[in-house]
Amino acid sequence: MPRGTRVVSAESCGVSVWTKTAKVSVILQGGSGKRYFLKCASGKGARALAGGEFHSASAINTVVTGLVPQAIGWGEYHAEESHVFFFLGDFHDMDLSTAPDPVDFAAQIAEMHGKGTSPNGMFGFHVPTVIGYRGAYGHLGKELGESFTHQLKDVIKYDNETNGPWPEYDAACKQLIDVVIPRLLGALQSDGREIRPALVHGELWEQNVGTDMATGQTVVFDPGCTYAHNEMEFGTWRCSWAFYFNSPVYMRAYQRHIEPSELVEEWDDRNRLYSLHPYLTDSAGHPGSPSRQIAYNDMLYLCEKYGPLDSLEKYDVEKDVSVTGTHIPHAMKLLR
Repeated sequence: MPRGTRVVSAESCGVSVWTKTAKVSVILQGGSGKRYFLKCASGKGARALAGGEFHSASAINTVVTGLVPQAIGWGEYHAEESHVFFFLGDFHDMDLSTAPDPVDFAAQIAEMHGKGTSPNGMFGFHVPTVIGYRGAYGHLGKELGESFTHQLKDVIKYDNETNGPWPEYDAACKQLIDVVIPRLLGALQSDGREIRPALVHGELWEQNVGTDMATGQTVVFDPGCTYAHNEMEFGTWRCSWAFYFNSPVYMRAYQRHIEPSELVEEWDDRNRLYSLHPYLTDSAGHPGSPSRQIAYNDMLYLCEKYGPLDSLEKYDVEKDVSVTGTHIPHAMKLLR
């Protein structure tokens, strides 16, 4: 905080599975009041969570000013036996129950993707960033398939650590990584086609989007950025917990600014592939959730289409939430 700041109060604010969050009210040196948002975490992944959010929010604000709350700083301190990492940003009083206007919101996200270019032309991010608690981005690579594979392997490992071994699932993961990803994502960078790494929020779902009560402007928060294929942003919009981003109006509004990549006819399959990361992050962070089974069935679909293997189980259309329309609230939504 600025030198001379006097803290008036600090009170618990918001709900978070992995962190402690607070609203800090202060008086600045000149006498004006200000509020900050404080997030604290300890344990494995805490450093990446705090530092990653700071660098992510800073990167977004550089290209679309005001889309995310201003990041102030991050650091660490000791509290008795705990080693704690913190993120500090501007506080916004937000309504999380109202859907953002599709046209305006899509334009902002397209602007972030269009202007947010990788400084070194590589996929990944210069510091580790966190989705959930340990589903991290950060590996740098020139190939889209390589970068996404690294991210997916990381969250598969995390999921297996949490939920235990499942041989059929492991076999589907292997076929997906060995055959499906090289085919499906490799097509984006072959035959003269190129993909520019775009800045993506990383966890753009409804409970990370609010309306500022003072200005009426849409604000997104809790970013875990990476430079990726812009379409990766929308994997979570396919997930079973989506309750308004799964409406076609949002995607159509976005595609008025940025059209689907070639091959256009494989857009939905890429979207299914990209949804595996948020599904498995949810599964790893919330043992017993249905997300692992949903992701497994989606893997079987993709394997049957792009890498058939007789030893794998068969895809079940009745378990496909994109077909059945089944809505399963996210654990964070239930907490709120």
